[in-house]
Amino acid sequence: MSAALPRKIFPPLFNRYEGGEAFGYHVDNAVRGISGTAERVRTDLSATLFFSEPDSYDGGVLGIDDTYGPRAVKLPAGHMVLYPGTSLHKVNPVTRGARVSSFFWMQSLVREDSQRALLLDMDVAIQRLNQDAAGHPSIVQLTGIYHNLLRRWVDV
Repeated sequence: MSAALPRKIFPPLFNRYEGGEAFGYHVDNAVRGISGTAERVRTDLSATLFFSEPDSYDGGVLGIDDTYGPRAVKLPAGHMVLYPGTSLHKVNPVTRGARVSSFFWMQSLVREDSQRALLLDMDVAIQRLNQDAAGHPSIVQLTGIYHNLLRRWVDV
């Protein structure tokens, strides 16, 4: 939740790649209209939820090139990858079996990737501090800073 800070979520779509199918490098559309409504979602974040086990198909790796560098993603069924909507990405050809997944987009309360990354880092550090030193006065101070940054950057 704290990685995305979702404001709106585009209804999930589904795909199945098999028999050499692939999807070349692309950047997702900046805005997606929700079919049958006047609602629009700014695609700050992209997500892929894997339904197929990685050993049930060959290929089908999701290649993501973004500010964090190139990544090759092939996760177990039930696992999801979340990445900036500005990322260049592709699905490599599936050469055996079938790769089934769901994909969708999120409009975040915080538009900028770099701001979301800072907030996530701070949230993780606060949670870790809460586990390691529960009741430490710094927790209240850091939590206040987190919420003041969120207040500054959030778009509702």
